[in-house]
Amino acid sequence: MRRTIWLWFMAFVFVTFLLLWVCQGLFLQNFYDRMKTKDIMRLSDKMIELYQEGDYQDEFKQLAMQNELCIEVRDRFNRSVDHFHYVGGSCFLHGYNNHVTEIVQRVRSSQTGFEYWKDTHPVTHVDLLIYARVIGSNSMPEGYLLINTPLKPISATVSIIRRQLVIITILLVLIAALLSMIVSDRLAKPIVRVTKDAQQLAHGKYDIQFDGSGYDEAERLAETLTYASHEINRVDAMQRDLIANASHDLRTPLTMLKAYAEMIRDLSGDNPEKRAEHLQVIIEETDRLTALVNDILDLSKYENGKMKLERSEFDIEERLTEIVERYRGLSDVSGYTFSLETDGEAFVCCDAGKIEQVICNLMNNAMNYSGENKEIFVKLQHTKEGIRISVRDRGAGMDQETLSRIFDKYYRSENYKREVRGTGLGLSIVKAILRMHDYAFGVDSTVGVGSTFWFVIHPDEGEES
Repeated sequence: MRRTIWLWFMAFVFVTFLLLWVCQGLFLQNFYDRMKTKDIMRLSDKMIELYQEGDYQDEFKQLAMQNELCIEVRDRFNRSVDHFHYVGGSCFLHGYNNHVTEIVQRVRSSQTGFEYWKDTHPVTHVDLLIYARVIGSNSMPEGYLLINTPLKPISATVSIIRRQLVIITILLVLIAALLSMIVSDRLAKPIVRVTKDAQQLAHGKYDIQFDGSGYDEAERLAETLTYASHEINRVDAMQRDLIANASHDLRTPLTMLKAYAEMIRDLSGDNPEKRAEHLQVIIEETDRLTALVNDILDLSKYENGKMKLERSEFDIEERLTEIVERYRGLSDVSGYTFSLETDGEAFVCCDAGKIEQVICNLMNNAMNYSGENKEIFVKLQHTKEGIRISVRDRGAGMDQETLSRIFDKYYRSENYKREVRGTGLGLSIVKAILRMHDYAFGVDSTVGVGSTFWFVIHPDEGEES
């Protein structure tokens, strides 16, 4: 990188000096001639204005002396009216009437009303710029303004400039080489440091603080990579936890299946009651294993974007009532109490099946953590933000650290009991589904009081009644 920056910097310097040498060495004379021509044309405008005002002699003399001009004013019959020339100049016009007549005839035949060209003085052999212009209109001229000025050869000036350029070029190339080395080193150092740290990141060292101090872009890159390394570290830790938890949850039912199958084989094969009891355990553990695998597959599809939403319009109050009634059917067996509070029908447009899965997962979670009272409260409420659905329990509640991680895969609060049924992925599935819908969701909890899980269906997805 240092070498590349240095080469580009030096290439820029060489191109700059090449252009300077070409412009000063080859085109300086042409540039001088063009500038002289523009100056003469500009001065001719001023002279004609002064001539038409009447009092022009003093001004013409001053212009001739200041700009090294020979000026001839002739009337419309090609008779000399006035002439002015600077001291020591090579005046081509004054004293060369035959040539002046040719100049006047040339400008008369011009379509533009003016002509300019280069010529050589017949005596001094000095290169001259000759400029002729009609005074008045081209069809009815009032007279003619004739100007010539010497075009000085600038070869001596070019020679001096070249010598100076040689010295300046050598000095500036040395300075540029040193400066480019310093700049390239300064620019490359932060990138080199970040690259070395990134190599450590590639080898599995995630707790890296990238150092990009030097310039803003490198610092922003370092900050981004530091954030990425922390996120990778977090994801890696979650992956390890996922593998550990999944292995544990898979091992438990598999161990039970093997143990009870062996018991049927060795002990209860001829005892119908014991065999039926053991087979029921095998069926329950198989169902648990199937639920875990299905949750893992569903969550993977949600997070990979392979699961698609099938939106439809329906009354979420009616669907919520049906869900709660199904759970109330468990009350006699499980001892849980389910309460539903709504403030009227609420039509929404979303994926009914997935939203039902969200509600069921929240209710299952509330059952696991409801505590000894086993009371679950479900509420539907119309708010400014949309249709708010909440599920509240009266369990032990959670602290802030637990709240920040409660939707992570396999995370369980300290109040979790192993005998509680579940795969540990319910709230992660809730988060994935609600994010697919782009719905707001969260949890409010107070230690010793209980927890309330909620989500809001946006107003543009449904209509308040």
